[in-house]
Amino acid sequence: MSDVLVKVKGKEYIVKTDRRYTQTDEWAKLEGGVVVVGITDYAQKELKDIVAVELPQIGRVLKKGEEVGMIDSVKATSSYYAPLSGKVVEVNKDLEASPELLNKDPYGKGWIMKIEPIDPKEYETLLTPEAYAEKIQKGAH
Repeated sequence: MSDVLVKVKGKEYIVKTDRRYTQTDEWAKLEGGVVVVGITDYAQKELKDIVAVELPQIGRVLKKGEEVGMIDSVKATSSYYAPLSGKVVEVNKDLEASPELLNKDPYGKGWIMKIEPIDPKEYETLLTPEAYAEKIQKGAH
């Protein structure tokens, strides 16, 4: 499947079609038994230059929608949230030294954490790529 390119007010945002999304601009991608989580292209462009990321503790159990940590940019500090309930099994340590990976490669090297889901069915409740693209176009926040 090809990516969706959303154009809003002269800006372009990529929405990957191989994952699901939250209303709060996180993405979740099912890989085997774990869910990889990051922030969307839209979120990183709105934040601008990211200078720090607060990573969760490995082993922490998250509830869907729970605040996980903070992302600091030159523009603002913003929270990010758990897209589904589960246990943090891995974090992207590269972000400690290079938080700008969230800007450069939000869907690849800029992933934040991996979660072992408690209820894998929760994944299906997340926004489809089409629904997320529509959310961006409406500018809903």
